[in-house]
Amino acid sequence: MDVLTLTAYADAPFMVQQMDALEERGVSFTTMSVAGEIDAETDRSPVDYIRTVPEIIREAGNGYDLIHAHYGLTGPIALAQLRKPVVLSLWGSDVHGPVAPVSRASAPLCDEVVVMSEEMRAALGRDCRVIPDGVDLETFRPEPQDRARARVGWDDDEDAYEVLFPYSPARGVKNYPRAERVVTVADNLLERPVRLRTVSGVDHDAVPDYMNAADALLLTSHSEGSPNSVKEALACNLPVVAVDVGDVRERLAGVEPSRVASSDEELVGGLIDILESGERSNGREAAREVSIDRMADRMLEVYEEVAGQVIETKDVREKRRVAGATRVE
Repeated sequence: MDVLTLTAYADAPFMVQQMDALEERGVSFTTMSVAGEIDAETDRSPVDYIRTVPEIIREAGNGYDLIHAHYGLTGPIALAQLRKPVVLSLWGSDVHGPVAPVSRASAPLCDEVVVMSEEMRAALGRDCRVIPDGVDLETFRPEPQDRARARVGWDDDEDAYEVLFPYSPARGVKNYPRAERVVTVADNLLERPVRLRTVSGVDHDAVPDYMNAADALLLTSHSEGSPNSVKEALACNLPVVAVDVGDVRERLAGVEPSRVASSDEELVGGLIDILESGERSNGREAAREVSIDRMADRMLEVYEEVAGQVIETKDVREKRRVAGATRVE
C-alpha cells in the first residue's frame, strides 16, 4: 500500500514512529510538508498552506492508495484533490483551539477521521476512529534512576525531588505557570527541596533518560488529545500527577501511584504524596495497551478499509466536488 502523508510538522516524533511501524507492515510512505519554515516563535502563514495546494494536487496523481493528512489545517489541502481517499488525523489543539472550525468543516468530507481520545471525538461532534498515538516500549522502559540522573546531569543535588515538565515553558497550552506554582507550594511544604525540570528541544531518544531520572511527571495543560508524555512516563514507571484533560484519566486508571486533579490544591497534595512515597508506578503494564505496535495495527485497519472503499465511498468525494464548485461560484 502506498500512502501520501501530508503534514505541517514532518519531524513530529509520534507521527514518525507510527509511519516506521506501518512500514514494517508493508506500507510505503511519501511525505509532503506544508510550504514555509517554522520555529519556536514563528508559525506558518495562511499563504504557506495555499501555496501547498497545487503541489498536493500534482502529487496525488502518482499512484497512491490514499492520502493521510496530519493536523486539522492540512485537511483542506488534502481535500483539494479529488482523486484519492483522505484519512485525517487530528492531534488535539486542532479540535480545542483556534483551528477547530477548520477541522470541523473538513471532517465530514474525509473518508475517515482519526482522533486520539473519546473526549476529542465528543468535542468534534461526529463519529470517528479513536486511536491514540502509540508509545515505543523498546525506547521507553524503566532504567535505574541514579544512572539516568548521571546521564542528564541531575546528580549535583541528590537530596532534591525532581519533577519533570517535558515541554517548553513558551507553549501556552501546556500552562507552565500553573506547574511552577504547584511545585513552589510543594517545595515550601516539604523538608527536601522540590525542583521543576523543564525539558524541550532534546533528541527524542534522550527523553527516556529524563523520565527515569525524575521522581514525578507534572501535566498542567489547558487541553490535550492523548498526551504522549503521559504514556511515555507510564512506560518508564514514572508516577504522573495531571489535570483531567484528553484521555489522561483513562490512561492512569489503575496506575499507582498517580493522581488526576482538578484544582491546585489537589495537584499539590497528589504531588507531595507521590514524592514522599518514593515509589515508582506500575504504569508499564498500562502502557502496553497503547504500544506503538497495537496502535499501528489499528491504523493499518483504517488504511485497508479506506483504500478498499474507493468505489463505495464516492458519495464522499461527490460532496467534496460540490463543495469545491460552490466555493468557486
